[in-house]
Amino acid sequence: MRFDVIAFYGGPDQVMTVTSGIASVVGVVLIFWNKLVGAVMKIFHRSSAASTPNNVAAPKAPDPPPQNPS
Repeated sequence: MRFDVIAFYGGPDQVMTVTSGIASVVGVVLIFWNKLVGAVMKIFHRSSAASTPNNVAAPKAPDPPPQNPS
């Protein structure tokens, strides 16, 4: 038996602890997912809104041509 490889052994007692920690982190992220996405969108929207001026109006669509009564 090679004793240097035994250090890399991951038995159920080690693996279950790690997976439980990962599941806890994922659970907390999922609980606050809506607030997290809202905060990120708010940050990105604020940075993109700051780069575009607010006083520029969108171009108006041309008026439709008049129709002749028949």
